[in-house]
Amino acid sequence: MGENQTVVAEFILLGLCLGPRIQILFFGLFSLFYTCTLLGNGLILGLISLDCRLHTPMYFFLSHLAIVDIAYACNTVPQMLVNLLKPGKPISFAGCLTQTFLFLTFAVTECLLLVVMSYDRYVAICHPLRYSAVVSWSVCVTLVLTSWACGSLLALVHVSLILRLPFCGPLEINHFFCEILSVLKLACADTRLNQVVIFVASVFILVGPLCLVLVSYSRILFAILRIQSGEGRRKAFSTCSSHLCVVGLFFGSAIVMYMAPKSRHPEEQQKILFLFYSLFNPLLNPLVYSLRNAEVKGALRRALHKEGHSQLE
Repeated sequence: MGENQTVVAEFILLGLCLGPRIQILFFGLFSLFYTCTLLGNGLILGLISLDCRLHTPMYFFLSHLAIVDIAYACNTVPQMLVNLLKPGKPISFAGCLTQTFLFLTFAVTECLLLVVMSYDRYVAICHPLRYSAVVSWSVCVTLVLTSWACGSLLALVHVSLILRLPFCGPLEINHFFCEILSVLKLACADTRLNQVVIFVASVFILVGPLCLVLVSYSRILFAILRIQSGEGRRKAFSTCSSHLCVVGLFFGSAIVMYMAPKSRHPEEQQKILFLFYSLFNPLLNPLVYSLRNAEVKGALRRALHKEGHSQLE
């Protein structure tokens, strides 16, 4: 068994099992989504860094969410696009585990950042007079660093547990990237410890944060109901509902993947669920959290106006 483990040099990524014409169609569609994801999140990062009016805790958290989404998409989507053109593309053993580590790091970090952002909005709306004291810059930096550190450490634990396993047999990963559950299926040893650690981690990283997010937004909704202006209530409800939809898609698909009984979800269905992580969620985040925001629209107008003036001069 140990000898088999040492000779593993690469895995074969099977990708999405589709017909040639549908693969070309999906290649164009996913390339468009990928480009929009990079442009949308890149635009958010650029506006936040250039406009001093956006140098606030809320946009500090949004900038890190944009970084996570860009990194998240870059980690999985290029490999998926290559597999759509050339199915059965090999990936090295080290490259596969690196991809798994980065995927888990960015996924856990995004979960924790969504909790931090919901807490930030809760304090801003429910306790506006105490906001600057509660959400100070030192607190913001600590929360963000903690999110990144927890994501990296938990991913390191999962990868370390994979490294102890021997791999043998057909080294074909039935996925479009090195997703941890698909990699574990190739191990020719008992993976119960890995499965238990994944389930326990899911409870703390998915169920726990989701409950905190729901508590924060329920408090926010109660505060909104006390707003006298009907127009103000409508805008606040629109913002909260869109945020909750994105949170529901992200946490819901993750909980289904890692906590529901696997026999109920065929592998092709699992791949579709992972598209929410790799493509749709990073694309939706800048639209929902930033580009619909009046302050971001104002920053974009000022940037375009400034650029127009510089060209005229």
